[in-house]
Amino acid sequence: MALARTHAIALVGVQGHVVEIEADIENGLVALLLVGLPDTALREARDRIRSAIVNSGQSWPQRRITVGLSPASLPKRGSGFDVGIAVAILAAAGAARASAVADTVFLGELGLDGRLRPAPGVLPAVAAAAAAGFRRVVVPQENMPEAALVPGMRIVAPASLAALLAWMPGKGTASQDPAVLVLDSGAGLASAPPRTAGVAGVSQRRAAPGQPGLARPANSPARDLADVAGQPVARRAAEICAAGGHHLMLLGPPGVGKTLLAERLPTIMPGLGPAEALEVSAIHSVAGALAPGRPLVTEPPFCAPHHTATKAAIVGGGSGIIRPGAASLAHLGCLFLDEAPEFDRDVLDALRQPLESGEVVLARSGVTARFPARFTLLLAANPCPCARMTGSGADCTCSPLARRRYLARLSGPLLDRVDVKVQLLPVSRAELLCDLRLAESSATVATRVLQARERAAKRLQATGWRLNAEIPGGELRRRFRPEPAALTPLERAMDLGQISARGADRIIRLSWTLADLAGVDRPRLAEVGYALGLWLGVGQ
Repeated sequence: MALARTHAIALVGVQGHVVEIEADIENGLVALLLVGLPDTALREARDRIRSAIVNSGQSWPQRRITVGLSPASLPKRGSGFDVGIAVAILAAAGAARASAVADTVFLGELGLDGRLRPAPGVLPAVAAAAAAGFRRVVVPQENMPEAALVPGMRIVAPASLAALLAWMPGKGTASQDPAVLVLDSGAGLASAPPRTAGVAGVSQRRAAPGQPGLARPANSPARDLADVAGQPVARRAAEICAAGGHHLMLLGPPGVGKTLLAERLPTIMPGLGPAEALEVSAIHSVAGALAPGRPLVTEPPFCAPHHTATKAAIVGGGSGIIRPGAASLAHLGCLFLDEAPEFDRDVLDALRQPLESGEVVLARSGVTARFPARFTLLLAANPCPCARMTGSGADCTCSPLARRRYLARLSGPLLDRVDVKVQLLPVSRAELLCDLRLAESSATVATRVLQARERAAKRLQATGWRLNAEIPGGELRRRFRPEPAALTPLERAMDLGQISARGADRIIRLSWTLADLAGVDRPRLAEVGYALGLWLGVGQ
């Protein structure tokens, strides 16, 4: 009997779990048995692995082979276990030294000819391996750039299974074979390996207050807030939302600049810090959404799903492998829902939980996946189905009932979580001409946003929260309460039943952001009154 062990990583959401792969070869009928809760894609690995081994110049053991994946209670999904299983079988057969592969994590899919194909989720998988104490990982060459983002790891990237077997007798030294790339990742973007498995460990270090973030890629689209003609109230609202992480709703007819403004909101938000960039990149890695040659997401992401998107596409899910949805892909960035009333109501209401908790929790049989989802929600809507309800509304052909039904598709509990509501009106010819000279650029507004965030970070540095929008209601009332005299308009609105308790908390958070932008220590009557008007917005 011959036995060998290797290791791989199973991903549940963006959390990585070390899987021990054991291959046992014994006398008996020729067969390959795979145990340990494999899914369909993993069961099909038997045929892929056999062809890959034979086409790599190795002989297939003509005996009974049992491959165990431990822990057996953890579901294993996907084809990323192929390389680890193949190496374990070859080590058990004597084609590789068992001691040379036992302390290595293997990730990747095998082609029938033995080539290593890329797999999604390599970044959080390598982070989990580092957290578990491993210092060497084998990945496909296409995944090497993102694997190298995790510090303190030796990254081995062979082109094929045959090249990997030729490298293994080298005892982990630098390979002279051009088909095998070896890289020792240095300090990387963090000063120490992740402390816990998966992206949770990577996210322990965030950018220091005032840190400018990483450089933006040179090929990013040239979008600027100065492109938005007119709409001073809406541009001011966008600045407030960028400074405090508040959610925004834009209501207006077609052509007034709703989409134009929403697409430029990320340009006034500070760039992602090192730990934030790793956290966002890990989510995009699991989704297979990383751009080729750009393994690190350095800008606040912007995600704009179509209104026909399903609930699984928005919040995540899937019948097999659980994938992150648009809400998680927009983590630390913006989720833009254009024509928001056209989305299915259950899709919109599914966003209520991540808007409160900052994460999406998906429960499936035997496993619960958690995806970070702390995003800025941007809603855009027309005032009525015909979209001509502007000014006097003389051109509108919709009945009052039709208008009410149209906007009623946005449920009250969802709108209660939107901090800023702004109505956009058609831009006049004079505004178009004047704004060519007077409109502020994204760089100018971003400077004020960064200064406001620095003030908030200084105030919240001992709390663990980054933005005003993240402060819990209880702490907001105990530790960050404005002066009693400043709360007069808020108290009056509560007495009239215009706002809920949640709405009151959100108005106070919004007033703190206005105070940060104004450079004052505490919200005054002017900030609380303005915040109340922004929250009431289109409802009045």
